[in-house]
Amino acid sequence: EVQLVESGGGLVQSGGSLRLHCAVSGFTFATKPIAWFRQAPGKERERVSCINCGDGKIWYADSVKGRFTISSDNAKNSVILQMNRLKPEDTVVYYCTAGPTGATTAGDFHSWGQGTQVTVSS
Repeated sequence: EVQLVESGGGLVQSGGSLRLHCAVSGFTFATKPIAWFRQAPGKERERVSCINCGDGKIWYADSVKGRFTISSDNAKNSVILQMNRLKPEDTVVYYCTAGPTGATTAGDFHSWGQGTQVTVSS
């Protein structure tokens, strides 16, 4: 089955940076959607960034645009989310997910990692 393992989360001060890594197995995503979502307890799952989603080759939420950068290494089946100028509101669990062609919303995606916690202190 498809497996996704996130890593790289942790505690960082406001304005700092973190680099999240998603290792993917059982899924070749050269042209398939791979996305980062985040979700706080009791909140809806929010799409942060995506490669090959149905609404664009590269997509960012307005809340992170200009601060986060998504990249992929197709040969290694891995995806990176570089997060810069972090803010306390970025504090949440981040999830990596894989989906079929055309995927955009959380419900479109079929495989999810366990998540990695990002905490930004002020």
